[in-house]
Amino acid sequence: MKIRHGGFDDVPAVLDFWLLAAEGTDRRDSPDKVMALIERDPEALLIAELDGELVGTLIAGWDGWRAHLYRLAVHPSHRRKGIATTLLAAAESRFAAFGAFRADAMVLDDNLSAHGAWSAAGYALQPMWSRWVKPLK
Repeated sequence: MKIRHGGFDDVPAVLDFWLLAAEGTDRRDSPDKVMALIERDPEALLIAELDGELVGTLIAGWDGWRAHLYRLAVHPSHRRKGIATTLLAAAESRFAAFGAFRADAMVLDDNLSAHGAWSAAGYALQPMWSRWVKPLK
């Protein structure tokens, strides 16, 4: 398995992959948004490949203050093979190089299968606060 940074040429395949492998996406994804991510932070989009096939993704965002994880997705036919673990290790290594002391992950409450994966990776629900959001559009 190879972990690499996603580039502009990967955007169409990544968007298609998320429709297949990501749970509960808001369907507001667009090529422009993913390209803006890559332009702002060329190392944020991690792609796992197996024999040249895209089998996993993870966005490892660093805003200069906190380390954020989004869009951990593994192809349904390749789950439970260590792909998510490998992607998380790459993200955590990236964050350690920035001096981050903690990473947070966006995980849907209803995605129960993901809860086990995140828990096994050492992540836990943080009960002392919740994320507050305001739709901008």
